[in-house]
Amino acid sequence: MIQVLVADDDEALRNIVGEVLKAEGYDVEVASDGDDAWRLFQGSYPELVFTDIRMPGRTGLELLADIKRVSPLTHVVIMTSHASLETAVGALKHGAYDYLIKPFDDLELISHAARRALTNLRLMRERDFLVAQLRERNEELERLNTLFRELAVRDGLTGLYNHRYAQQLLHQEVERCTLHKRPISVLFVDLDHFKLYNDRHGHQKGDDLLKSLAVCLREKTRGSDVIARWGGEEFVVIAPETDTAAAAALAKKMQRSISELEIPGRESQPKGFVSISIGVATLGKHAKGASGLVTQADRALYKAKDAGRNTVCVAEGFLEDAALEEFLATTVTSGLMGK
Repeated sequence: MIQVLVADDDEALRNIVGEVLKAEGYDVEVASDGDDAWRLFQGSYPELVFTDIRMPGRTGLELLADIKRVSPLTHVVIMTSHASLETAVGALKHGAYDYLIKPFDDLELISHAARRALTNLRLMRERDFLVAQLRERNEELERLNTLFRELAVRDGLTGLYNHRYAQQLLHQEVERCTLHKRPISVLFVDLDHFKLYNDRHGHQKGDDLLKSLAVCLREKTRGSDVIARWGGEEFVVIAPETDTAAAAALAKKMQRSISELEIPGRESQPKGFVSISIGVATLGKHAKGASGLVTQADRALYKAKDAGRNTVCVAEGFLEDAALEEFLATTVTSGLMGK
């Protein structure tokens, strides 16, 4: 049953309004002043309030303000005399739904005001429900759009960025670093003897190996680096703000980490463990532009493969293991190791 509160210091009038509304089927409470009305309101939070504009304690306008503060959807009908009509009209600007002039020419005006108010309240609730549904659907649509955007740039197996998106990011980073005269390096990473591992252990184990490699690369690179699956068993690391020394040090760290992975079947690989080969190239030093950087890093990778795999090769030439160890020790001393 719909609850209605009637507040008026005139006992006869509030009883008349109350009886009319009860006859309409509403659950009615009556209050003799504004403070009493506020106390009753807080006990039941009725959907509709009829209040005199002038009452002891809280005035009708003060009661209106308090109600709207805690229950914005509650509809308030102001009851006023001709003498305070201007004040009643002003109450509409502060959230009152309607006003009635006392004395009433026709008691039906009370019923009509109540029905109009409650119809409006129902429509407002339906509107709010539809808006909430629309907002929920829009949020779900945005979530799906975000998911689809992620799927479009991610490799389905490893979760790393895919080849197409990596190329896009590389061009953007090369343009930025060229403009600001900052270093950027590219590392091409290839999983050694991957076909042999697949043939011996099956494609599912091969997929698991690629996923493990992706996790390791994430852990050993920095937050600013971009890691992508370039294709098959080949990966790329785009390392902004990274010169050749730091890039080679990062490559060796990744190489060591991969060799220490406890991969099932690792002992069956030619070296007795899973290994990677890495080619390193730096913008400006080895190439100009994004495509040149990719070409030089790819050539360095092939040199690393030709040199026996499990090797890091920078674009200017192959670093033998002993020379690389000496080079990395120097970079540690000079603070170039990076992460």
